[in-house]
Amino acid sequence: MNDAQLFEFESDFVASLRCVPMAVRFKLDACGIKLTLRQWSRFTRGDRQDLLIAACESPAEIEAYRAALVSLIALRAGEPARALAEAPCGAWTDADQVPPAVVQQSHLVGLAPPSRAEWGRLTELQRFVLIKLTRDKHDNLNFAPAMIEFGMARGVWSRQMSPEFRQTADHQRPGVEPVLGLA
Repeated sequence: MNDAQLFEFESDFVASLRCVPMAVRFKLDACGIKLTLRQWSRFTRGDRQDLLIAACESPAEIEAYRAALVSLIALRAGEPARALAEAPCGAWTDADQVPPAVVQQSHLVGLAPPSRAEWGRLTELQRFVLIKLTRDKHDNLNFAPAMIEFGMARGVWSRQMSPEFRQTADHQRPGVEPVLGLA
């Protein structure tokens, strides 16, 4: 899996990595560490890039990522790392079941929710992104752009959606995943 990709909907901060990209958030959930934006901002550009591209899939890779992150937080932020307050739900690993929160958020933004087949075609990282963008404590403004980027923009648009998003969705081609990959 290419879990070092930056998505088009994250493009406002891709160049500087000033915000924590979804690919890194995915890895944070895997290793169970809470990383604040303040801590992230203390990391060098090289630190951020390393966290983005580091492998974090096998148990050994997850443990190595966790150890490196704990050390980096202590070094750059001068404080101990904290574990996530709650264990991640892991619903993104289930390619057969569209989570109710994704269905609800789709309706809220005026999109048809992904079908089971569409959900199953998404990568784990893409499913993670859509689930994360439905959370109450998260800025959900990127949910519709992510759906568009993942080729899931079907349905009636809400009047609250910007014309740019509508135009992008109208021209989105199924099967095309416009992501910015980092090698």
